Formats: sequence, C-alpha cells, structure tokens
Amino acid sequence: MRLTAAELHERGKDAANRRRFAASRRALLTAQKRTDDPDLLARVAGTLAYVLAQTGEPDAAERMCRDALGAEGIGDGTRTVLAGQLGTLLMNGGHADEAERHLTEAIDGMNDSPAERASCLVNRSVVRMQRHDLDGAAADLEYAIATYDELGEREASAEARHNLGYAALLRGDLVTALALMTRSRPVFVETSELSTAIADLDRAEVLREAGLTAEAEELLAEVAVRFGAQRMRQTRAEAEFQLARSQLHHDPAAARRTAAQARRRFEALHSEGWAARSASVELEARRLAGQVPAAAEYDEAARRLHAVGLDSEAATAELGARLADPLRRPPRIRADAPTPVRLRALEVRAAHALHAGRRADARRLATEGLDLFTAWQGSFGALDLQASVTMHGTGLLATGLAAVSDVDDPAVLFDWGERARRIGLQVVPVRPPHDPAAAADLAELRMLRTDLAGEDWLSDSRVRAIRDRIRERQWSTTAGSGARQQVSLPELQRGLEADVAVLTWVYTGSALRAVVATPSATSLVRLSWERVLPLLDGLRADLDAAALAHGSRMAAVVERSLADRMSRLDDELLRPLLERAPRARRLVLSVPGILTGVPWALLPGLAGRPFTLATSATRWLDQTPRPLHRAGVIAGPRVARAGDEAQAVARAHDTAVLLTGADATVDATAATAGGVDLLHVAAHGRHSADNPMFSGLELADGTLFGYDVDLIDTVPDTVVLSACELGRSTVRWREEAVGMTRVWLHAGSRCVIASPVLVPDDAAAELLPAVHAGIAAGLAPAVALSDAADATGIRVPLHCHGAGF
Repeated sequence: MRLTAAELHERGKDAANRRRFAASRRALLTAQKRTDDPDLLARVAGTLAYVLAQTGEPDAAERMCRDALGAEGIGDGTRTVLAGQLGTLLMNGGHADEAERHLTEAIDGMNDSPAERASCLVNRSVVRMQRHDLDGAAADLEYAIATYDELGEREASAEARHNLGYAALLRGDLVTALALMTRSRPVFVETSELSTAIADLDRAEVLREAGLTAEAEELLAEVAVRFGAQRMRQTRAEAEFQLARSQLHHDPAAARRTAAQARRRFEALHSEGWAARSASVELEARRLAGQVPAAAEYDEAARRLHAVGLDSEAATAELGARLADPLRRPPRIRADAPTPVRLRALEVRAAHALHAGRRADARRLATEGLDLFTAWQGSFGALDLQASVTMHGTGLLATGLAAVSDVDDPAVLFDWGERARRIGLQVVPVRPPHDPAAAADLAELRMLRTDLAGEDWLSDSRVRAIRDRIRERQWSTTAGSGARQQVSLPELQRGLEADVAVLTWVYTGSALRAVVATPSATSLVRLSWERVLPLLDGLRADLDAAALAHGSRMAAVVERSLADRMSRLDDELLRPLLERAPRARRLVLSVPGILTGVPWALLPGLAGRPFTLATSATRWLDQTPRPLHRAGVIAGPRVARAGDEAQAVARAHDTAVLLTGADATVDATAATAGGVDLLHVAAHGRHSADNPMFSGLELADGTLFGYDVDLIDTVPDTVVLSACELGRSTVRWREEAVGMTRVWLHAGSRCVIASPVLVPDDAAAELLPAVHAGIAAGLAPAVALSDAADATGIRVPLHCHGAGF
C-alpha cells in the first residue's frame, strides 16, 4: 500500500532524528508530491529545512523555513512548530538573539505537545549557553529531562543530560560535565555512530579544558573525519574550531591554520557566529606566536561576536585589544564568567602591568589569579585532573615569576617558588570508596598490556576505551579536600630544627634564582642559568649509559665523564647555596619542574648529607613522621637479584610480609600496601610519558598501575621503589609533574624513595637492605639512605621524595 504524505513525513522525521539524512530527504520530497494541504506542506518543509541545514545548505534551509512560516492557510500549531525549527536553524548559524526569540515563541505555544516543547527547550538551552545564561540553560534542560523521562524518550533524555554536562563545563565544573556526558554516551553508541561523534565533539572540549590536549585533539580529528564523510560541513567545521582552540596551548601556528580553515568553512555556510568565533581564535594564535594583532583587529572580532549575541566571547576578544593597546580600559568580566575566562582576564591585566614596568601590580594581580586557580584546582581530587588543569594557571604563573626576576627580597622570591610548587601538587584527596567496576577495568587492562607487549599498547582502541572509563570514574569519585594554606618564609623558619636548611630554586622563565632558609637567616642567591642549561642537556642519556656500563671495561671512562658533569652542576646549582647555610646537616630541596631530572644524590655537595626532595616547603612542614613498625616486601619477576634483595630487606625488620614469585600478584601487593607502614617493591618499572597514571610496576600477574594506587584504602607512610624509571615525572605545563612517585605522594604517602634513571641491580641489592636496617633502627628514611650510601660506598641517584625526615 502506498504511504500517505503524513506517513512519509513521519518516516522522514524519524530518519532525520536517526541522522539518516539521505533517506529522510527522499521521504520528505515524496511527501511534498502527495499532498496539497498547506498545513502539512509547511510541516514537511520545516523538517526538510533541518535536513538541508545538517547537510551543508543552511541558507536554503533558512529560506525554506521562512517561506513556510509566511505561507497562507497554516494553523497556529504548525506556526509554532516552524518557529521552533527556524529558531534552531538560527541557533546553528550563531544568531543568538533572533534564535532565542523564535524558540521562546515556540515553547510558549506548545503546552499541549510535551515532546516538541522539550525539544525546543533543549535548543533554547544551547542559545542560552552561547550567551552565558547558564542558569536559564540549566532550567530548560532539567525541565526537558524530566519531560523525556516521563514520556520514556530514552535517547532524547540522554541528549538533554549530555547538554546539561556541557553547561557544567561552561561553569568550570569539569567533573560534573564529564560525569553527565559519560552517563549519556552508551545511549548514543546504541543509537548511531554519528550521534556518538556529536557527543564526542563536546567530550573532547571537556578533555581540552582539563588540559588533556593530546587526547582531545585525537578525538577531534576522528570526529571531523566522520562528519566529513557524512557531508556535515557545519559540524565538521565545529570540530576544526575546537581543534584549533586546543592547539593554541602548544602549537599556535597549527592553531592559526586550523582556525582559518574552520572560518572559511563557516563563511561558506554563512554561519556568522561560528565564523566570528574562529576569527577570534586566529587572532589569539597570532598573539601567542609573537605576532600581536592590532587593537583594531580585536575590536572587529569583538564587534562581530557582540552582533550575534556572544558577549562573553566578545569580552575575551576585548581582553586581547587591551594587550595590543595598553591605554585601553580593561573590559568588564561578569562575576559568573567561567573560571578560565576570569583567569584569562587577570592574566591580561597582570601582563599589562608587567609590560608597563609596574612589577608590584603585576605580582598582585597574578597572585589574585593564582589564588582563584588553586581554589578551583583544589575542588578536584584526581591527580591527573589536578595536574592537567594546570595549563589554565601557567600564564599567570609565568607573569608572576617574570615580575620577581629582579627582586632582592628573599621572602617575595620564596613566596613565588611556593606558588609554583603549589599548582603542581598540593591537594591530598578524600579517598574514593572501593569500586569493583574500576578493579575489573584495571584487571582487563593488565591482560591487554600483556597481550600487546612490544606494541604501542596505549593506541589500541580497547585500551583507550578502558582508559576513558577508568579516568572518568576516578574524576567523579575522588573528591578534593581543598588547597593548603601556603607557608610564609618567617613561618617556615620558625618550624625548622637547628641543623635543617630549606633550599628553594625558582626559575623565572629567563633566570634561575634560589632562596636559602635556616632557623636564623634567609638569603637570596642569583645563579647562572646560562651555565646550568648546557649541563642539563643530554644528562639523562649519560646517567643511563653509566648504569648500563656498570661493571664493564667502559665503566671507568663513563663514570669519570659523569663525575665531571656532576662536579660542575654542583658548582653552579648547589655550592653557592650551601655557603649560605654552613651549619646545616640536613637539607630540604624544593625544585622547579625544569630541574626535575637532576640526580641530586650524585652531586658532591650532598655526599654524606641527608636531603629530601619536597613537593613544596608548605607540604613538608605540614607532615609529621610516623613510626614504621609494619613492613611489606615485594619482589617482581625477571629482576636480577630481586629475590636476594627482598629477603635481605625483610630480614632487616622484626616482622615483614614477604611476597615473591607467583605470590607477588597485583591484588596481593595492593592488599599488603593497605596494611603496612613501609612498602618495598623490587620490580621492573616503566614510566609512561603519554599517560603517567599508566606508569607501573611489573608483578607476577601483570602491571600495578598508578590508577591501582587510588583503590588502596590507606597507603603506606613510606614507599621504596627499587625499579628503574619510576622516580621520573612528566612535566607537561611548566611546573606540575606526574609519575609513579607523585601517585603515591598524592595518595597520602609521606615519603617515596625512588630513582629517576636506571640503577644497577647489584647496587640496589646491596644498598637498599642497608637503608632498611637504618629505618628499622629508628632513622628517618632520608638519614637512613644517606648513612647507607656512606657505609656501602654506593652512590646512585636514589632520592627521598616528599618528607624524608
């Protein structure tokens, strides 16, 4: 039986909703031929206009919708539906004011059509988000979700809930954003590949704002290809726009090219709002590349954005004009603007003050911005999220540090050294409840890690899916406990014992400075970055070569070369500071990210002197040593002398849990870690630079990952990692550093002994039992490590991280 025009219209609507646009167009064009009812023809035209817009013909779509609205003989209900459809088209074109007017007209006239009304509410929420009316957007979405849930419209409810997550993103609430989007995604996966791609476009934006730019860009590149294959030119350009925004943070030249490409696509589609947004990104890319645009160019970008109702983004363009023209008054930023926008405003004001020579004002404004940033960062519990969002504070930090490059006051320089460390790792989370699903995901990940040995396992689609689930669950279940109050230099001095000095290095972006603090004095030391930098180049390779040459005929030659480099580093980095603290016998070292790879234990000035690499002086002073009564010792597979080392370590303690061979499993290790004060692990370890939370220890049944540590209810006070590379950290955004050492410290361990480079197995097997003997005798870990090195004559780059005394 031949379908009627009304039936064909319903079939076309259903196909459009499922994003099967070719099938929808065929059904709708046939429906037009089978009726002369003006009301039905108008409704068919409205649906066809949506299909045209989605497949790259927005101008034709808008004309068709306006013509249908102006047709004679259509009823009020149809006029209301068309108003909603026109509002949606205008929304996609970036015409926020007119779009909201038409959508509101439709919503007001749809009281008897709850599903259609909910659809318009969802679309109006998008307009309101564009205009930064986040309360209004959330109210629309919550009403729509309630309506769809009542009607049993599972897919529509998922879309509305996803959009509510986007509203949370705009507020700066990344955890809620990701949680809502994650909850909705399985429904999109069941619906269609395109629905999933559209959801992933927003999800990539969350990842970008969280600082995970590499993953965001990988996802954006994937969805752009999918949109291009479906000839969805508008959505493809939106993906390119978001890609450009991500590239701004690390490759402004690429960002400029990508934004220009997106702008040309939008201009061809007459999508003025999106074209204006892309043009604004182009300007920012030029500025970051050192080609500051003229103020008039920023003015034009702001005018275009204001014209389509994007006032919040226009304010961001006006901030750029302030940088180009210092005489401009800064734009007014709303108090409820997203946290990154408020941070950007303070960064611009601080940079302007620095450029004008008002260094004190620059420091004040940068301080205000960093206080806002650390309060925001402190709301997150997950380590990788804390570390990744650091990108939003790096501009403020760089400006503040540049403003202290010539100060003579040790207290001011120390304050900025602490601020630099604070944005890296200051928040110990509220531990998440035990999560069987997370444990199951990690178990599956271990199996894949084994199956994909020798390959780029993190690029496997199955691994990536599990990675996303693990991370998103961790973000939403690990609560922050707030940032610590930063200690001042006088407060630090009052807390020091007589034989302790705190050495704080500060890298300003162009110069290296240091502050020495003892109980009775403070001093500022100017160091030569020009002489230090060449000594850092190739350092890691030399250290690894020395470890590999250990015991060979080349050992003496390699060791002499390394010793010469260490002596020169000592002269440049350490000796000038030690001269200011002649009575200090124990040292607390607070170092910037740029000095993370220095093998401090090999510097001649630290021989025979206990030291600890503190995450910050604030955190070191805040921690109280605990007795280490219960020990756990783990020996992983395929490590030369690991069994001997483990046995010797266990003998150093009155009682110790010892796991070797097949008993040294991930679950058994985690259970042991949760019940001891001191944990020693002799196992192969690998640092994952791409995702440091996937750094891990190789055990009998697979890898214990950084994420596994978050499943341990109570972590040991002190952890000894006798494994190559696990003292390393990845520095992504200037100061923050993430690696297995940081994972344990973040989880609550007070001290971690680890090395950033290879350590010969026989050296570890002899040195570390001596360290444990000292700890068992009551010595602090850093003192035990120093004494053991003196007693055995073994000097390797094993460091105490955190509070070693």
